[in-house]
Amino acid sequence: MLANPVSKPRTKPPGERRDELMTAAERLFLEKGVEQTTIEEITTGAGVAKGTFYLHFSSKADVLQALRSRFVQAVLDGIVATVGRCRQEDWRGKLAAWSTACATGYLDAAGLHHLAFVAAPPATREGLSRNILIDHLSELIADGAGEGAWSADDPGFTAVFLFNALHGIVNQPGIAETPSARAGLLGAIEAHFLRALGLWSGID
Repeated sequence: MLANPVSKPRTKPPGERRDELMTAAERLFLEKGVEQTTIEEITTGAGVAKGTFYLHFSSKADVLQALRSRFVQAVLDGIVATVGRCRQEDWRGKLAAWSTACATGYLDAAGLHHLAFVAAPPATREGLSRNILIDHLSELIADGAGEGAWSADDPGFTAVFLFNALHGIVNQPGIAETPSARAGLLGAIEAHFLRALGLWSGID
């Protein structure tokens, strides 16, 4: 009877290893700050050798940029899932869902957002005029206008305007410290989104 072959050690896919490094870095950056965190601490936190870091990133700044991208993608994923639960013809519901999901995504990860987009090195100004969230909102506004749900002469302009209004509100310190304050904030943001497209908000 042939002996069982020696099992080879299983290695994780590169994408999973990269994600683990990012998660370890995020935790350490939030706890200690970017400058105070060492690459060795990141690799220790991810349970890998120090050399593995350089297979995925060139520096801590590179990790920070990756965290920015992951944050925005996570917010978009939440928006897509929430809007996707609305009926196809419910454009008012889709717009309201977009505003709530986007604001919630920022509020739920306020610490990471501040770290990735406010702390040094700062994000570029272009991020507030062109990003995947604005693109998605612009497409939603254009599609709704095409179906006669509202009028929007320039969906792109409207999307930038609404996104920046939302972005400015949710990033105020202590803006939603209690559940009731959060609920009130989300309701107010939703109302302004609806009014901007000429829809009744339900709030006098």
